[in-house]
Amino acid sequence: MRGKPKTDRKNAGKKRRRAAETIRKKSRNLEGVRNLDLGNTDMLRHFVTDFGKILPARLTGANARQQRQIKRGVRRARNVGLLP
Repeated sequence: MRGKPKTDRKNAGKKRRRAAETIRKKSRNLEGVRNLDLGNTDMLRHFVTDFGKILPARLTGANARQQRQIKRGVRRARNVGLLP
């Protein structure tokens, strides 16, 4: 006796993709910004969780260049001791 398969392999990827699309949001903090001010720790705190992890671009809405600038800024602020 074979039962039902545990997962529906056909639709498994589609469900995940739809959920990821709804999570993505545009960041109001980065609209029209060309270069980020890396010394502005108040702005950089918006891109860090309470535990000190950098938020991914799919949650912040930053493009690839802005995400690299955020990453660089947060890491530099950590080295100086301005961020956790």
